[in-house]
Amino acid sequence: MTSYRVHEFGGPEVIKREELPLVSPGPGDLRVRVKAVGVGPWDGWIRSGNSALPQPLPLTLGSDYSGIVDAVGPEVRGFKRGDAVYGVTNERFIGAYSDYAIAKASMSALKPITIGDVEAASVPVIAVTAKQALFQHAHLTAGQTVLIHGAAGSVGVFAVQLARKAKLKVIATCAANDVEFVRRLGATVVIDYNSQKFDTEVSQVDAVIDLVGCETQVRSFGVIKRGGYLISAVSKPNEEVAKELAIQAKFFLVAVTTAELVDIAAAIDNGEFETKVGTVLPLSKAVEAHEMLEGRRPRGKGKIVMTVD
Repeated sequence: MTSYRVHEFGGPEVIKREELPLVSPGPGDLRVRVKAVGVGPWDGWIRSGNSALPQPLPLTLGSDYSGIVDAVGPEVRGFKRGDAVYGVTNERFIGAYSDYAIAKASMSALKPITIGDVEAASVPVIAVTAKQALFQHAHLTAGQTVLIHGAAGSVGVFAVQLARKAKLKVIATCAANDVEFVRRLGATVVIDYNSQKFDTEVSQVDAVIDLVGCETQVRSFGVIKRGGYLISAVSKPNEEVAKELAIQAKFFLVAVTTAELVDIAAAIDNGEFETKVGTVLPLSKAVEAHEMLEGRRPRGKGKIVMTVD
């Protein structure tokens, strides 16, 4: 199999094409003939040596995938050879930049039937991150108010749609040229972060979903009601400030499961969610994809996806 790997941490140039022997799936695993792979910021963190998880070298990059089950390992139920599937390879978020990948069955599901492989590969990590941020960590319920930062980004697009579906009042921040798009997704109030200060226009929200970090995260403490939540998918909030304000604040790493992916696939097939794919490249352009992640090359809005022959 052809894989795109790193033997040392560094910039995009450390990614190398490598031919590896085809591996048989172990207990609980699927071997997937990969059709498309998503490219996310976490791929860049892993490549550069800045992952929140230990990442022994060498490794094959990539986590989000869509493809066809090629072989089923022992102890796997619910999947068979030839199934169209999507999901995440494993807890380390590695192994998908390849024409064949070993993926945990417990982090995979049947692919939504109404979208293609490119769209499906863009979904798993970002959609489950949004879902867990809103409901597992912020414990939001119908009628409550949530402020979502970075609402036009990959995770934000799903967060707004999931919040709308759950009958939350959605306040969102984004750039001016994304305001109408985010409003169409379901936000009640949309704030252009370049011309408006959210912390002068918003107060007493039940939760903030932080997909931006830095100053935006710090300023968010002032708009959350006592007993509310600041949930970040990008960086760890200041626990001392949270304690002083009687706010629960946390950074979390997504834990993708089959059940979550099944729910998301059903919602996509029912027309409840739309995806947002940006630049599409062949897997052979993995270095270029990572240059886009780092801003060295121009890219379209939305998730970068690579196709696999």
